[in-house]
Amino acid sequence: MKISELTAKNLFATVNDGGNGDTEITKPFACDLLSFAMSKASSGCAWFTVMGNVNTIAVSVLADCACIVLCEGAELDEVATQKAQQQNVTVYRTDMPVFDAALMLYKEMQ
Repeated sequence: MKISELTAKNLFATVNDGGNGDTEITKPFACDLLSFAMSKASSGCAWFTVMGNVNTIAVSVLADCACIVLCEGAELDEVATQKAQQQNVTVYRTDMPVFDAALMLYKEMQ
């Protein structure tokens, strides 16, 4: 599934459109520990987390994540929003728990 297809499905609210709609999402990845995400997130994953700070954007770029999905109603802070815009990182949000949101995407990708 491509980022543009995920956006069109309206499963999650778009916080920042990174302009990378042709990027292929390879799989969901759920983790809130930034050091684990940095070493274990695979290229092209949709990263599900509750961490909405600038470090999340940085790790997403380093790990080459396709997008970030903020769960449990988490939001990007001001600095993270600006950095997501600068780095062209697509960010979504949902009130769903991390597991439920990641499972929903997984099922949509089948």
